[in-house]
Amino acid sequence: MNLERYNRQTILKDFGFEAQKKLQGSKVLVVGAGGLGVPVLMYLNAMGVGRIGIVDNDVVSLSNLHRQVLYSEGDVGRSKVMVAIEKLEVQNTETMLTAYETFLNNENALRMISDYDVVVDASDNFPTRYLINDACVILKKPFVYGALHGFEGQLSVFNHNGGPTYRCLFPNMPKSDEVPDCNENGVLGILPGIIGNLQALETVKLLTGVGEVVSGKLLIFEALSNAFQKISFTVKPENLELHTLRPSYDFKCAADFHSVEAEAFLAIIENNRPQLIDVRTPKEFDRNHLELAMNIPLSELDIRQSEINFNQKVYVVCQSGIRSRKAIERLLNSHSYAHFINLSGGMNQIQKHGVTY
Repeated sequence: MNLERYNRQTILKDFGFEAQKKLQGSKVLVVGAGGLGVPVLMYLNAMGVGRIGIVDNDVVSLSNLHRQVLYSEGDVGRSKVMVAIEKLEVQNTETMLTAYETFLNNENALRMISDYDVVVDASDNFPTRYLINDACVILKKPFVYGALHGFEGQLSVFNHNGGPTYRCLFPNMPKSDEVPDCNENGVLGILPGIIGNLQALETVKLLTGVGEVVSGKLLIFEALSNAFQKISFTVKPENLELHTLRPSYDFKCAADFHSVEAEAFLAIIENNRPQLIDVRTPKEFDRNHLELAMNIPLSELDIRQSEINFNQKVYVVCQSGIRSRKAIERLLNSHSYAHFINLSGGMNQIQKHGVTY
């Protein structure tokens, strides 16, 4: 350990060398290398956490750069995890950095999380949050939660020393039609930095025992007025009695339909030209799309259904897979006989294969 590097925090009376040694011997898994994950990674790396694992399967896009300040224009199109590793290694050569270029799922969650002391939830979707919660309860690991909505940010620490879990605060996952569209649910660039830094702070407190952890409380930050509010909640003992993961953490939908992964879909279009409906906005579509796609924005779907051939398979894509699911559910109301297939992960996953233009 380079003592000079950490001198300004080890000279703190209530931190000291002992807390620094605890950081050096700690292991943190950060799920998500986006708006929240970037400040978490940069500060935990700078402060001397011994090992940091990074889980993400997205690529850097131009629309990320106003808030994900670890990345630059030259990184667009590259794997977030690999770019993050490169830049964090330059920032602190003492940290052991582990890349998981995948999404957290039922098959890998318990195995990944078991190797770490603390999990930081820097994801941007409900299925991942509930999966992290359940895996951490089973493995008895604390996790640091952060979330964003418009000009508001949320923070809490769950499953700490028998304290409340995420399900104690939010018992059930919402349905897909209750989740805002990703093109409408914007975020002010600075807000992820504020919440992400608070997540990093809670992580440091968990690892060192310094200070009071925000457990049993939901911290809400309102950016437009710089106002903080804390809401207390209590543990529900039944939420601590988890022993296995659920079969699925996908959104609960009113209708059943099939999904296809990006790699499998790209194999299909090598020899065929299936019907593909892109339900993103025209601006998103112009920025990048698959050549065979027809752009019918979700907002225009009801009045443009006549352009779709419901006697053929209908593949539907958006940016991340949320709007496409909504589109299919809406279309099934009037065309229940049709065969719809959702592209899991949307264009975020298609772009990883470098076939868009």
